[in-house]
Amino acid sequence: MTWSLTSPITGAPETSFTSPTYTHIADQAPDVNSKQVAVTALGGTQTGVTAHSVASPFTITCFRPKTFKVMGRINPVTGQLASVPMNAYKVITRKGVTVLAGQPYYISRMTTIVEVPAGCDTADPANLKALQSAHIGSLWQQSSGFGDTTIAGVL
Repeated sequence: MTWSLTSPITGAPETSFTSPTYTHIADQAPDVNSKQVAVTALGGTQTGVTAHSVASPFTITCFRPKTFKVMGRINPVTGQLASVPMNAYKVITRKGVTVLAGQPYYISRMTTIVEVPAGCDTADPANLKALQSAHIGSLWQQSSGFGDTTIAGVL
């Protein structure tokens, strides 16, 4: 299964949000190696949150490598790989935020980058999936705590 968000997205728990959802539509991605959606409607209780607009974007974009790197050759003398190239995948969420009443919106970004050593996709897919499962699960589990940390600055 490839990256294909279904709508609506059920939001992770956040302090003062009740059952947040994000309805989205396909949007023009910034590059041919990416897919993007724009959040057009909000559900649940999210007082003060705005949906996507020109002035205040709310988009989620997934990127894949433009060209995939493959594993190099093994050194015939040492039997070791000289180096292992990395394929980077990235998800960026952009949201317009107010920094001061009466001022224009500014863009806040949240980025996750997954660096995948060439060859592990076939040699060790289970551990690659575990990496992603644990990372995304930790963000989901601590969404509210992390959100509070970005507000209070206390870790």
